[in-house]
This record gives sequence, C-alpha cells and structure tokens, in this order.
Amino acid sequence: MDPHNLYIYNSLTSSKEKFKPLRKNSVGMYVCGPTVYSNVHLGNCRTFISFDIIFRYLRYLGYNVRYVRNITDVGHLEDTGEDKISKKAKVEKLEPMEIAQKYTNSFREVLKNFNVLDPSIEPVASGHITEQISIIEDLIEKNLAYTSNGSVYFDISKYNKIDSYGKLSGRDLEKIKSNSRDLSSQDDKKNEYDFALWKKAEKKHLMKWKSPWSEGFPGWHLECTAMSNKYLGDEFDIHGGGIDLKFPHHDCEIAQAVGYTGKQPAKFWIHANMLTLNSKKMSKSLDNNILPDELFSGKNDFFSKPYDPNVIRFFFLQAHYRSELDISEIAINASEKGFERLVEMIDRLKNIKVSSINNDNLLSQIKDWEKNCFDCLDDDFNSPMLIAEIFNSSKLITQIEKDGDAGQRDIDYFLGLFDILLNKILGINYSKSTSDNDSILKILLNVRDEARAKKDFSLSDSIRDQLNKLGVKVNDKD
Repeated sequence: MDPHNLYIYNSLTSSKEKFKPLRKNSVGMYVCGPTVYSNVHLGNCRTFISFDIIFRYLRYLGYNVRYVRNITDVGHLEDTGEDKISKKAKVEKLEPMEIAQKYTNSFREVLKNFNVLDPSIEPVASGHITEQISIIEDLIEKNLAYTSNGSVYFDISKYNKIDSYGKLSGRDLEKIKSNSRDLSSQDDKKNEYDFALWKKAEKKHLMKWKSPWSEGFPGWHLECTAMSNKYLGDEFDIHGGGIDLKFPHHDCEIAQAVGYTGKQPAKFWIHANMLTLNSKKMSKSLDNNILPDELFSGKNDFFSKPYDPNVIRFFFLQAHYRSELDISEIAINASEKGFERLVEMIDRLKNIKVSSINNDNLLSQIKDWEKNCFDCLDDDFNSPMLIAEIFNSSKLITQIEKDGDAGQRDIDYFLGLFDILLNKILGINYSKSTSDNDSILKILLNVRDEARAKKDFSLSDSIRDQLNKLGVKVNDKD
C-alpha cells in the first residue's frame, strides 16, 4: 500500500507537507463544484481537471477515495442580492430548477469530453436545506450566530475568541469587508465583516424554504460545510477548489465547521490557479471569454480551427495546477504538436522488433525512468515535470531501436508504464493518433459540405447526426 512519499502543497500552511490520510487506506476529498446558472467556462474546467489528476493518482496509490464535488443550485448571490439561478430563470422563462438541471447536464457533458472521472458523490445544495438549518441552529445556540430581521449571520467577533478567521487567506480582519454576494442589505448585521448563514427572501424571490427564522434560503458558504460534514465527517483529508474561493468562501467554511464541530474540517487545502485568455483575465463582461464547446467546434473569435478535448487537457497539464496559465492559439498549437510527437513516440515503441532474450540492463534503465516519473507526481502532482520526463524517454526508445536487444517483457513493461502514467493517471487518451482522426473527420465534413451545396440535406443531416452521437458537435453556420 502506497510506498510513495507524496508531498502536497497545503494552502493552510503555505508549505509542502507529506501526505498521510487520517484513516488508514482511505481518503476523503471535497472539491467545490460549479454554480449552475450558465455554461461552465474553461477556467472551471482546468480546476476540475486538476483535481481529476489528484483523484486518479490517489486511487492509483491504492487508497479508497471518497470524492465529493457539490453542485451549487441555490444561495449564490449577485451584488444586487439576487440569486444567480433565479435571475437566469427569469431571463430564459424557466423554473429555477430547470435552469439548474439544464446547466448541470451541460457541465457533466463538458467534463465527459475532457475525460474527467465522475466524483463518488455529487450532492446539490437544495437537497441539503435540512442539514444547513440544523447547523445554523447549533451555531445560534453556541452564540456564534445571531438573527436579524428574519436573516441569520455568523458572528466573526465571537468566533475569533475560539479561532482566527481568515487564517487560510491570511486576510487582516480589520481590512475584511462583507462579501456582497451574501447580502441584500448591510443594515441587518452587527459587523460589516459578518456573513450570511440564512437570508430572508423577498416576496418576488423564486427560491425559498421555510425555516425557524423566515421563509428564505441558505447563504452560499453554508452548503459546503453541510455537505462535506455529512459525507466526509467532522474531519477529512483534502478540501479543494479554485484559488478565487480561498477568500471568502473557504475562510467562511473553516469558521462554520470549527464553530459547529470544534474541529478543523480539512487537513490539506488545495487551490488551483486561474486560466487567462490571450494574457487577459477571462471575463464575459470584458468580452474575453470562450466556452469549451466553442473551442472544440472552432466557432469563436479567438482561434482559427477546432481542437480536440484531449489536446486541451494535455495543454492544461503542461502547467502546474498552482501556476497561472494563459491560453492562446500559439500555445495550444504547440501542445497539439507535442501531443502528436508523444503519440508517434509510443507508436515507435509498439513497432520495435523484439529480441528472443529479455534484457535485464534495459529493464533496469526503464525502472530508473519510472522512478523519475513517479517522483514528479509525488512532488505535489507536478504534471509538467512528469510530461517532460515522459518526453525524455524518447532517448531510451531511440537506444532500443538502435541496439535491437529489447525482449518482449521489456517492451511490455515500458508500454504498461505509458498506459499507467498517461491514461490512468493523467487521463490522456493516446491510443489513436489525433492526426489520423482529424484526417477522417475532415473527409466527412468535406463530404457533408458538398452534400449541402447540392442541397442533399438528407445526407448532410445524417452525417451531422452520426457525428453528434460520437461526441463531435456539428453546428451549421447558416
């Protein structure tokens, strides 16, 4: 069981620490999921791919991993105090839960395209209102929360007598201002830095539930405390999310959990860094945003051709999850070429003529390379260093081709390692050459274009429908 020395960077201590689970052979991991009011953007995808690698590697090491990733379908407010999902429901003239389900389905489909494994449990905030109310009642009883005009707020000044609020982000309490997404009014609170546990809903508010204090809805931060506690217990191993969640969301989670259980909820806090587009912050308001489907189809204002999700995943992994990453056409094209080199390299290994005698010295060299690869993973899941090490194996492959003294055992062991590292851990599908797939796809699309030009819509629609079933989305421009 796990002979590796895995070190993980802990945001709580700002240092790498040796990983040892709280419970023998088992790991509990909670990752903050999406707020399902719109299509998931590429930055979110990078975060979930990063934690997919962590999930995959922990499982490879032999741990029984319970991976919980939530769906936020209530309580995430805009600066106006309006729930994001309720607002979108009004725009699209749908019920709020229709909006939540629509974009939950879209989120899952996008991650499927990226070959992201499903979590063990994917709970939704609206399905855990009872648990959230119970936690609020407990915090009120402990004098860590107070009611005000039908709303309930967490009292940070009282909490600071038992622990230090803001220790994850390192924020100075005197400089902390309220997170406006939690509030419809500043007047209800004792202190401007207190945050909402329950909000009284206005009559026009679409998503609301009965509680001892009012008909309303839970605060955004509370859902994660309720669901992580229910499925992973008072203490668990890993809590993760995007770096933008460190403050206030994760600081608030820690405060709620410590107040409720008296224990620190997670041993390790892991944060994935942001994705930028053409060296600028990815933002819809700045018109500097691209959705995954737009990248896959090539129908966007930033890139001149479509890209395979496998190539985009490979691109993401060429930067460490804690590093900011900029996505551009030049960068993705470089990754695409690198991926093709990787496929070609493995094909060379598959086609090597084997010797009738196994080579113990060669096997020893392969195992040295294997150790180097896993040393990269054990160093805070260092995917770019691992990929560099994988490319370094080309020298060994060239040596094998030149010497011609590799036995079947040696080649099988080498190929097995590529399968473990690339497929099982990094989640990269390299079994088919993307260049071959692209050529076939281009032929089909050309045939379809010719059919449309001849107004043979029966044939063109048939090709489109068959490609869609295979996960290749084809949308007509006209």
